[in-house]
Amino acid sequence: MNKLLLIIRREFIAKVRNKSFIVMTFLSPLIFLGMSFLIGYLSSINKDEATKIAIYDQGNILKGSLKSDKETAYTDLSAMPFNVAKDTASKSYEGLLFVPKTATIQDLKSKVEFISDESASADFISDIEEVVDSILTQDNLKANNLDIDKIQKAKVESSLKLSKYSGDVSLKGINEIKIGLGFLFGYLIMMFIIIYGNFVMRSVIEEKTNRIIEIVISSVKPFQLMMGKIIGNSLAGILQFAIWAIVGISIFFIATTFFGAETAASSMSSTNPEAMKLAAENSGFMAKLPLYLEELKNLPIITIVISFIFYFIGGYFLYSSLYAAIGAAVDNETDSQQFLLPIIMPLMLGVYIGFFTVASDPHGNIATIFSMIPFTSPIVMLMRIPFGVPMWQIIVSLVLLFGTFVGVVWFASKIYRVGILMYGKKPTWKELYKWLKY
Repeated sequence: MNKLLLIIRREFIAKVRNKSFIVMTFLSPLIFLGMSFLIGYLSSINKDEATKIAIYDQGNILKGSLKSDKETAYTDLSAMPFNVAKDTASKSYEGLLFVPKTATIQDLKSKVEFISDESASADFISDIEEVVDSILTQDNLKANNLDIDKIQKAKVESSLKLSKYSGDVSLKGINEIKIGLGFLFGYLIMMFIIIYGNFVMRSVIEEKTNRIIEIVISSVKPFQLMMGKIIGNSLAGILQFAIWAIVGISIFFIATTFFGAETAASSMSSTNPEAMKLAAENSGFMAKLPLYLEELKNLPIITIVISFIFYFIGGYFLYSSLYAAIGAAVDNETDSQQFLLPIIMPLMLGVYIGFFTVASDPHGNIATIFSMIPFTSPIVMLMRIPFGVPMWQIIVSLVLLFGTFVGVVWFASKIYRVGILMYGKKPTWKELYKWLKY
């Protein structure tokens, strides 16, 4: 036991004293924050530059319904000869919207044409089609002697009221919040397993290449060395994640306080109608904010946090033992690539199952089965828990996870103890199977 603790301590100290670990621990939140600001800035620049679209409307039917906004600026070139307008549009505009003159308005159904060397965005095409549809619909209404104004006034926008069987009010968007929360925790576990599993593998390969492992293995058992590396690297990873969480939460609260106060001040001082409208919408959201907070309080937060810790530990130990076995079996990272795909595939499968199945049916058979399978349960089960999962399912899933971990560690240790002293030969899957029998 003392030897295992010494190995854990050695691996932990070696990792946290590494310059790259120190730099990335404190630099990563700043890089992430900088990228967020950069994306926001580039998005704001992109919004300021409206897409220029030329219109050539031979029948003066469509151009009156196309209004310029912040995203799209329309220019009428109908007064020019068509060839001149087309040449002008090809040089100075993103494209030319051509509306031919037809015998009837209904003939425009499939004759409006957008001319451009670049493919138009789906949103732009949809917007134009909506305008054409609206014009054709109004023409049909007039043809049938129907009063358009009365029809417009008769239209009603409904709002579905959501409630629970207990009588409490339910809110829109809560399911999306649950999906986002579950996906965040599942994705964190996947990234942690991949990043720090690779650290374990590289550590084994490095010591094996430098022949340091031959000295170390003379004093401790291969199993102790493998477990020491796994636990030591996991503790370093947990420390790094904890620092990121503290820094991230601090930045979030500072940004919320600063920008919240700035937005409130600008809203109070502005007399712009758009700003007043935005303020009214925000005030409506703020009125519902206590209800959203109450809904979030009803989520199984304690279960989510405790489950995250257990699945975090179980999932990491399960996969890291495989990474350690691969590191012992090969001489360099290049040779390890053929063995990594079978390890990463279950993780990716868990993410896709969670994203496409849990989001639509968190208690369905597919979601339930994959939340029990040990190689996918750390991701899928964490995505299901915000929707409410029976405690017996969580317990069974954890028992299977840690039971599989014990079995995988036993198999991995057999590969580890043989491969750790093997040099100069690229192992195959067949040879790894033989090592399990030694």
